[in-house]
Amino acid sequence: MATTRIDDGLHTALRARGQRVTPQRLVIAAAVRELDHHATAEQIHTAVAARLPGVSLPTVYATLELLEEMGLVRRVATESGTAVYDPRTDEHHHLVCRGCGAIADVDGAVDHGALLRAARGAGFAPDAAQVVIRGLCASCAAAAPSAA
Repeated sequence: MATTRIDDGLHTALRARGQRVTPQRLVIAAAVRELDHHATAEQIHTAVAARLPGVSLPTVYATLELLEEMGLVRRVATESGTAVYDPRTDEHHHLVCRGCGAIADVDGAVDHGALLRAARGAGFAPDAAQVVIRGLCASCAAAAPSAA
């Protein structure tokens, strides 16, 4: 029943933007939601292709961009420069491992207002702020040779 409400909400949001409600958009949005982790466009494409074999990778990228504009996914940059898409859209931040590339959510208080004001003070027109903490995950830190 919750999936039906989400799909109805997506239908309404797409129509409100003057966008078509297509099977590809619905299946891509469902795949992001069902994967329920930070996933690359390629991983999402693989999940979608199982349901819609003819869907192209450019369609997945275009739909992810649309879903990001609509606030239904968050795009997170990784160490390698590849973007991952996060189904969690509430305010939160990310831990990115420079060893294995793992990405995890982290919750913590951050003064977004101060960050956005500082950006505006530098002549930047910010849309939003999010913190990415880079370092080593527990597994990579445990495996790393200790500094002598």
